[in-house]
Amino acid sequence: MVNTLVNSLLSFFSGLETIKYGKELIVFIISLMPILEIRGGLIAAGVLNMDIVRSFIICLIGNILPIPFILWFITPVFNWLKKTKKLSKLVNKIENKALSKKDKIEKAEFWGLFLFVGIPLPGTGAWTGSLIASLIGMDKKKALLAACLGAVLAGLIVGTLSFGLFKGILR
Repeated sequence: MVNTLVNSLLSFFSGLETIKYGKELIVFIISLMPILEIRGGLIAAGVLNMDIVRSFIICLIGNILPIPFILWFITPVFNWLKKTKKLSKLVNKIENKALSKKDKIEKAEFWGLFLFVGIPLPGTGAWTGSLIASLIGMDKKKALLAACLGAVLAGLIVGTLSFGLFKGILR
């Protein structure tokens, strides 16, 4: 699924590749997106034949940028959206989906969130982890550190696969 989304976005943004820092902008935007995050950004960077260190830094910044906003503002935004007829069902669905995974974080808090964000599995990542941390009332400073460190771990794992293992297999 991630590969399909990344390839679709690479096609969509293909015009940016020709401008100065266009490839960097593409992987930054992909890294900002929920679901794709640093994983998608690094896969895109590998496809675009970018330098791994530069790609890692750009993707990490893109992935951690939304974390503080999610931690500090998502609950008030959700509460406000629940007051609207059209969006309340969607917000409840998102909350319930996130809270269905709270056991993985709630018991171990910092380490649970770190591993939840850091181990690149479907349905995990900084966006979902930060949302869950916010919804369960986890200390925001702890959650910020855990989610950022988890993003680093996810980046190291996916970067190793995207720039090492997969490239060797594809050649």
